[in-house]
Amino acid sequence: MPERTLALPGGARVPVVAAQWHHAFGVVTRGRVQLELRDGEPGPVLRRHAGFWLRGTGVRALRNPGRRTATVRILTPHPETRRNDMTSSTDTGADLASGRTRRPRRFRRLAVTGVIATVAAMAATPVAAALARAAGVDFAIPDGGDETIPLGGFAVVTGFFSLVGVVIAAVLLRWSARPAERFLWTAVALTALSLVPPFLVGAAATTSITLVGLHLLAAAVMIPALTRSLRAATS
Repeated sequence: MPERTLALPGGARVPVVAAQWHHAFGVVTRGRVQLELRDGEPGPVLRRHAGFWLRGTGVRALRNPGRRTATVRILTPHPETRRNDMTSSTDTGADLASGRTRRPRRFRRLAVTGVIATVAAMAATPVAAALARAAGVDFAIPDGGDETIPLGGFAVVTGFFSLVGVVIAAVLLRWSARPAERFLWTAVALTALSLVPPFLVGAAATTSITLVGLHLLAAAVMIPALTRSLRAATS
């Protein structure tokens, strides 16, 4: 049985040429390989020792969602064994259909996790702000006419930016081969940027430092929850 090995570096995408896979059978020998479906959406992730046929499935490409190189051993059966292709292809098609069914569930789980984390962050920041106010922090913003930030304002701002984070996570789940890693880096970068404005509004040092702490508190609730949800969705 002729065979060859296909190597996919981390994050690589290899288009599927139908003629080359007409009678071929693939086996993942190292790493993970994700199937890209005919509509461009991410399909099932195949792990080591997983076998698959692509004939008749409409798979457009093979992706490596990990960092390390993945390898696929491609076997071409002898003519007398090719009569089994249709049955195997049908099985693989069923697996891909199952993968399409799971995709909405992944987004629903991410949305539920995001909403729960958002509510938790919206509850945590006003409580922390109330404790800081009781300790003497006035939350007065000189550049805003010396107005004091109300406790409800912390919940509103936290909720808005938390939901922005949920949207970013959903976009990365849809389009990125490594959504959890991309989200983590993006969220950390945006959180770092959010720590600058509190020092630019002319507030007292204690107010600025407390505002930074509230930003970090919200991030500590949202980022781990969404990152875990993205990892679970792509595992």
